[in-house]
Amino acid sequence: MHADAAELQRALDNNEFFPAFQPIVELRTGQLTGFELLARWQHASPDEFIPWIEAAGLSSRLTQTLLDQAFTSAPLVRSSLHLSCNLSPVQLQDPGIPALVAACAERAHFPLSRLTIEVTESALLKDLSAAHAIACELKQLGCSLALDDFGTGYSSLLHLQSLPFDKLKVDRSFVGSMTEVRESRKIVAAVIGLGQSLGLITVAEGVETPAQASMLLWLGCDLGQGWLYGRPAPAAEIPRLIATPSQTFVSAMPPAADGNPLLGLESLPAQRLAQIQAIYDGAPVGLCFLDRKMRYVSLNRRLAEMNGVPLREHLGKTVAEIIPDFFPYVEPYIRRAMLGEPVLGVEIQKPKPEGTGETQTVLLSYQPARDEAGEILGVSVAVTDITEPKRTEEALRESVSHFRHLLELGPHVPWVLNDKGEVIEASSRWEDFTGQSLAEAAGNGWIAMLHPDDVAPTRNAIQLCLTTGEPIDVYYRIRKNGGNWNLMRSRGSPRFDPIGKIIGVYGVVEEAAHPRPSRKEWQSFTTQ
Repeated sequence: MHADAAELQRALDNNEFFPAFQPIVELRTGQLTGFELLARWQHASPDEFIPWIEAAGLSSRLTQTLLDQAFTSAPLVRSSLHLSCNLSPVQLQDPGIPALVAACAERAHFPLSRLTIEVTESALLKDLSAAHAIACELKQLGCSLALDDFGTGYSSLLHLQSLPFDKLKVDRSFVGSMTEVRESRKIVAAVIGLGQSLGLITVAEGVETPAQASMLLWLGCDLGQGWLYGRPAPAAEIPRLIATPSQTFVSAMPPAADGNPLLGLESLPAQRLAQIQAIYDGAPVGLCFLDRKMRYVSLNRRLAEMNGVPLREHLGKTVAEIIPDFFPYVEPYIRRAMLGEPVLGVEIQKPKPEGTGETQTVLLSYQPARDEAGEILGVSVAVTDITEPKRTEEALRESVSHFRHLLELGPHVPWVLNDKGEVIEASSRWEDFTGQSLAEAAGNGWIAMLHPDDVAPTRNAIQLCLTTGEPIDVYYRIRKNGGNWNLMRSRGSPRFDPIGKIIGVYGVVEEAAHPRPSRKEWQSFTTQ
């Protein structure tokens, strides 16, 4: 069968052509995000009648017919789902296309922010400047642009650079063989990596098996469509498609039938963190990689636990979506890293995910990741929970503070000597007893406050302790500002290192609780 232009015109006039809706889902959650709009005719397959339509110059008329019917589909209008519609190469050279799309949307009051226009690479070959002008007009109307069948045509990188695309579609020919053919898998990984590097949403066509869906997710692909999620269906089936429960197809380690694991070095640097998932999944530190839109490309289970959100629900979502209350505190550091500045060791308190009202202290580090040309691909994040160490540190600090306070209130003066017998630390009460500041008392300065007759016996007692390890127990007299001499008793014990060497002496001095020993007793004590 071959339909001529007149027959095709009559079919269009009689509304014989109608749209079919193929589901497009978010790979991370399996949630329906929209439909691709496909033309159907009961008398021939699309592969047959699309070339006839193009040859007859009726492509724009067919687009208008499909958009009018799709935009007025009640179940679709009542939802917030998006539509994707293909334009032929000829249409992308037609200056009237933006006005046609705008008119269809205006008649149905359909927001063009929910419409994506898909164009193939071949549509850009004839006149790139004309295609650019029309693409910019469509963008101004609010439409998104997607480059379809990427990798199957020519000058793809030039087109990506020249036109304002929002999405990049991975061709079904690569997706269909990616789990069996390593070369296809490498191409898919490279296309997804390129899309992420350019900040584009990536869409995989022809997803038919759970293994393909799982592999695409781990490579960082955003959206998928294919028979796994549903075949193209008429408008009457939209309510059923919307009501179908979400399905996710993700494995812990994506399989590859050819014996080559996915977790090799087949994709660009932006995916390598995801590819070593099994290596860092057991790390006690929370790890993740964020793309330039602050979306989670990969993360380990520890970070998912710290955020209180299942791991797979992170993928593809932004930091603001996952931790909305905490995001304002970390956003400045992420943005600094996105500009190329490493941000290390940021200590922040955040609420615990359990909702108990308790807080946890985390140490954050943000490291920019660059490609071979030095362009920022995203940010590698490390999050360490230091709640318990901080609590221990605070408890120790408080304990030391209490201990020092008790010493200050006590009747004695703690002191510490080094291995040379010099004072290296003492309580401020020494100044209360003598009027001498701690700075003046340091080293051997404190000796000047002793009665001249007591200096030699005191030095001898210290030297004996440092030489033999015997404890110090010595009496001496001190006085404050020329007042009466007060008898003091100083006691201390040596401190040894692991090999038995004396490294210092710790002790206290206090007012003697009994009268001073007799000279005979004194001489006997100090010469022992």
